[in-house]
Amino acid sequence: MRASRLLSIVLLLQAHHGLTAHDLAERLEVSERTILRDMDALGEVGIPVVAERGRGGGWYLLEGYRTSLTGLHLDEIHALMLATPTRVLSDLGLEDAAAQAVLKVLAALPALHRADAVRMRERIHIDGTRWYDSPESVARLPILQDAIWQECRIRVQYTRSAGETVARVLEPLGLVAKGQTWYLVARVDGDVRTYRVARIEQVQITEEHFLRPQQFNLAEYWEQSTRSFLAQLPRYPAVVHIHQDALSVVQWWRWATVQSSAATDRPDWYVVEVQFETLADATACILGCGGQALVISPDELRDTVRQKIAALCRCCPADEPPPA
Repeated sequence: MRASRLLSIVLLLQAHHGLTAHDLAERLEVSERTILRDMDALGEVGIPVVAERGRGGGWYLLEGYRTSLTGLHLDEIHALMLATPTRVLSDLGLEDAAAQAVLKVLAALPALHRADAVRMRERIHIDGTRWYDSPESVARLPILQDAIWQECRIRVQYTRSAGETVARVLEPLGLVAKGQTWYLVARVDGDVRTYRVARIEQVQITEEHFLRPQQFNLAEYWEQSTRSFLAQLPRYPAVVHIHQDALSVVQWWRWATVQSSAATDRPDWYVVEVQFETLADATACILGCGGQALVISPDELRDTVRQKIAALCRCCPADEPPPA
């Protein structure tokens, strides 16, 4: 988002031969303080932006400086054409803006590169949704975006995974889309934490501003947070003798990760090491494979699967029809 805004600032200054911080803030819907930070960032990467004080002053590009898209490499153009999935842009209210931006990029490209870009869009489409996804509520996204841009504290009612609702005053730092699920990254009592947007029941922007941590990097925080979350997940390793037709069941099981697989003497059968989260997850997955999966270890899993099968047989004896 910030990279797009920085490019927009350069293009606006180039088109209007100078604008005040107030004008830029209104056009880009951010605070003047954000614009001043953006100007520092542009200067650090070598863009010659200068400020003139006094009446009629503002921000300008040094005379003779211009930016264009003609220097883009072909792989860079392809990367731009493979845009963020439409659903994510739609959640942020940017779907139409993204379409217009693509048209502007195409119009600015040399004819040869323009043809390559069009072919890329015609031949590759990214659908970020999963089969049978249940879309979560994103009704709170617009007000959360406003609070982030304005750097204002918010009061929220948040429902934890256990069902308990708590009240919090947060300093919103950013939004992250994980697949089709949105998360708010915010600071509370000096700690940075993550909140699932769909569980935010109420949100109110206060008039209290806060100073965003200068060293905070949203992408780095999310990567570290993800690693920490995965490291804390429960682990239940198992070894299974499985037919290739059932292997896909294990590979696509949400709470299982195939660590390794090796062929056996029996055609189409494999010995597979699987990392489940819990005994219950492992049992459900193995039962879902029917007679095409045999537990090698641990003994606890093998005994549990046997008990479940025996219970099912007792419920529906072979000589009796199943209950209506």
